Amino acid sequence: MALQDGWTRCPRCAGELTRASDDKALVCGACGSRYYAHSNATANAIVTDGAGRVLLGRRARAPEQGKWDVLGGFVDEGEHPEDALRRELREEAGIDVEPVAFLGTFMDWYGSGEGAVSTLNLLWSVRLVAGEPVAADDVAELRWFAADALPGPEECAFDCVHPMLSAWRQQHP
Repeated sequence: MALQDGWTRCPRCAGELTRASDDKALVCGACGSRYYAHSNATANAIVTDGAGRVLLGRRARAPEQGKWDVLGGFVDEGEHPEDALRRELREEAGIDVEPVAFLGTFMDWYGSGEGAVSTLNLLWSVRLVAGEPVAADDVAELRWFAADALPGPEECAFDCVHPMLSAWRQQHP
């Protein structure tokens, strides 16, 4: 489902919304506000230790409860993605990290059915700066995985997680 599916009224003035001639926005006929659909940005990390193992979290909640995920989460409005990355890893694992290398951008969906939202997932390899990983926030369990024992696609929380792990593995054979 697209972000604006079902939108008929302007959230600012309740005026009627119509599709712009370029089909890229909804426009309010009363106040002139324009609304563009977009993917929601996330900032995510591949955390490794000195032995080359990868730290993954088992999701504690829906969507994809019980499956393995890279650590990270949604970027707040106006927040720099690298700041979001640091914040999310403190919230989820109680650790401070520094980005080392940007590994790529991965498109996906968060949730399913009519409640699903499109995500633009940014991925970094990071180094642990401080703290000992402890599951917190929406993480049920943290576990270190050897590079040759990472979860398969069926064990990963979202369609983009296995490709993220593969992207990291390609840069760290």
